[in-house]
Amino acid sequence: MWLYFIAGFILIFIIVKSWLGNRGPNPFATDTRRPPGPVVFDKAMKRKVIKNVFSPDKVPEKLDAIVIGSGIGGQGVAALLARAGKRVLVLEQLGKLGGCCHTFNEKGYEFDVGIHYLGQLNEESPFRILVDQLTDGQLQWSLMDNPFDVVVLGDPKNGRRYNMKYGRKAFVEELKKSFPGEEKVIENFMKLVTKVSGRVKDMVILKMLPLPISRLLIRTGLLNWISPFFRYASRSVSDVVSEFTSNKELQTVLSYIFGTYGVFPDKASFSLHAVLIDHYMHGAWYPTGGASEITYHFVPTIVKAGGAVLSRATVEQILVNSNKRACGVVVRGKGMDPMNIFAPIIITDAGIFNTYEKLLPPEIRSMPEIQSQLGMVQHGEGGFSLFIGIKGTKEELNLPATNYYYFPDNDLRKLEKNFYTASSEDAPQHIPVFYVASPSAKDPTHEERCPGKSTLSIVTFTAYEWFEEWKNKKVQKRGPDYESVKAAFAEALLETTIQLYPQIKDKIDCYTSGSPLTNVHYLGASRGEFYGVDNGISKMRPEAVIAMRPQTPIKGLYMTGQDLFLSGFAGALNAAVICASEILGRNLYVDLLQLRRQILKNKATKTE
Repeated sequence: MWLYFIAGFILIFIIVKSWLGNRGPNPFATDTRRPPGPVVFDKAMKRKVIKNVFSPDKVPEKLDAIVIGSGIGGQGVAALLARAGKRVLVLEQLGKLGGCCHTFNEKGYEFDVGIHYLGQLNEESPFRILVDQLTDGQLQWSLMDNPFDVVVLGDPKNGRRYNMKYGRKAFVEELKKSFPGEEKVIENFMKLVTKVSGRVKDMVILKMLPLPISRLLIRTGLLNWISPFFRYASRSVSDVVSEFTSNKELQTVLSYIFGTYGVFPDKASFSLHAVLIDHYMHGAWYPTGGASEITYHFVPTIVKAGGAVLSRATVEQILVNSNKRACGVVVRGKGMDPMNIFAPIIITDAGIFNTYEKLLPPEIRSMPEIQSQLGMVQHGEGGFSLFIGIKGTKEELNLPATNYYYFPDNDLRKLEKNFYTASSEDAPQHIPVFYVASPSAKDPTHEERCPGKSTLSIVTFTAYEWFEEWKNKKVQKRGPDYESVKAAFAEALLETTIQLYPQIKDKIDCYTSGSPLTNVHYLGASRGEFYGVDNGISKMRPEAVIAMRPQTPIKGLYMTGQDLFLSGFAGALNAAVICASEILGRNLYVDLLQLRRQILKNKATKTE
């Protein structure tokens, strides 16, 4: 018992010291929001920002930090440091900035790559204020339809449909209507979701506390005693859901959102699952103007402080000096000789596998501390995408701003097994789940950019091994055998999508698809995964949580992005906050909440 009292006293002392420390400048010292300007449709203007190609003369002098990768984890940490007065250079290997936030055009159609929808962007929520501060309030958001998600089970045309509505009361009441007799089950399930997701901050605290204290909390058992988040982190979604109900259909509906983090329910952590359900309780949003608007409004914050965000800049190596301290990078611009760029801080948004296995010198890569971290995580599942261009406006085609999750059956274990035990030739006929939605229907400005054109985006799982034999072939030149395998997946998805949206059958103008190898090339995903390292139970274990910290075993080298925290846009941006907090030596969450209180106080004063 005395051990708990001692550990508790130490914990309180360290939390107060850690959360109130303010050694570095405060990025949230002032509210920089201003009334949003009109959405920019001028392609030349946008190209100057999101396609700013690397050249040596564009590299700022006297850099404070270099960020590898321009995903939201990289852009986010660069913007935070820029607001603290730091000069930051962000380097992106692709010709267009943004990582999963970028868009591409095909035959006049605009497709997003990875931003499908976001939650917690209700006015003056902490997350919304964070995004607003990093973009000066210029990034606008459009609320999706309600229901925001629809789960379709069985026959794609006439199967059972379950509506997921935002607003906690509406969410629960809709489920109760769909499953009479299970009312108490649904209420109790949502109570647990609220209880567990409300303590996701425990994961942040564990990463930000000094490592010896975090280890003490785990070893004494105090962590599980005080944190419902970590009590459920090592329990699978399937196990927890089955304790509430034996109804297979309800089990599937309560588990449906696993596609947003890429792990099937029998291997997924319930704590992460709860966070994702709760994420959309106040609504679901899409960036007004399309996903590229995110980068378009983040970059000026970085540039304003004297930094730069450059594309077509492949980082080939992280430079480490004789004291085993990161001091720069070797970067190669397109058609250029490699050059060294130096800075006292190097931040990687390239993912743990790319960073440790590809960018570090061999003698550094073999360090026991690095090998230990690599041993705690594994690659996530590969992803497959299908993009469909359709003639007609969203009104003409009756395309809702709603997402659909399709499952051929309500036995998720069987679906998973049949898919992953199949050959690459048979697998397309056993796709276990896919997500489909219309980005053009979610964006009220889409018609102005692409008049008379609409789009659908479809995402599903696939095994990297089914495409691995072509990994060394050049992009778009991998040969007919590769194209045949890819086409089989695309056609299977297209056929089912037409059944879900029968109105598009004779309106399809074009479609293109992306395999895990596509993700490797365009997103820098090490094995074609959408969500970085596997987000299963192993990543959520406390031992792995404290091992994956912003500070790496290499002094001066820091980690940001999905691998550091949680998957998706919100997870990667929160990782940026954790990383910047470590670099600046202050808890930016405390600063953000103080700014929020001031904003709310000022608003209340104005309305009096």
